[in-house]
Amino acid sequence: MGNIFGKTKTKPISRVTDQDKAVLQLKQQRDKLKQYQKRIELSLEKDRELAKKCLASGRKERAKTLLRKKKYQEKLLSNTDAQLETLEKLASDIEFAQVEAQVVSGLKVGNEALKKVNEILSIDEVEQILDETRESIEKQQEIDALLNGVLSEEDEEDVLAELEDLIGADQQKEMEQAPEVDISNRLPDVPNDTVIKEQKRKEKDAAGMNKKVALEA
Repeated sequence: MGNIFGKTKTKPISRVTDQDKAVLQLKQQRDKLKQYQKRIELSLEKDRELAKKCLASGRKERAKTLLRKKKYQEKLLSNTDAQLETLEKLASDIEFAQVEAQVVSGLKVGNEALKKVNEILSIDEVEQILDETRESIEKQQEIDALLNGVLSEEDEEDVLAELEDLIGADQQKEMEQAPEVDISNRLPDVPNDTVIKEQKRKEKDAAGMNKKVALEA
């Protein structure tokens, strides 16, 4: 019932390949062999020390047995070294083969894309386009040559003058369309003539009064 109203969950696509799994298993086996080697190395050291103690206590046969066991384990240790080398080489070969497969896949995709491009643009079509382009350029050059031959020097001057008029008209249009800037607030205040005259009259009257007072004194 829940699937009727809810969305069905799709399982995510796993990107782990069989080669990846094989490499992982090889590396796990390698790690186990390394752990086994460490255990053997510890056992060899213990057997050697125990054999010394047996000889010291007079148990020669027991010491010989321990040394035989030690020798056998040393051979096992040597075999594990060869097995480790084989596992690491296999893992490395698989990983390198994966890289090669990716390179080949990329080359295949690129080759297919190149084929499609070549199908779109064939050699004949490219040559035709180049020929048409060349003809168009030559035709335009002929037209320019004819026009240059027809027009006199005076005509050329008229053409240049008309070009300058068009440029000037465009500049005038841009100036007219540009927003006006109010610069009145940037100009200094102009003194009023009436205020100046009134101030001069007051100064003159004050000077006259001072002169009169001085004479009376």
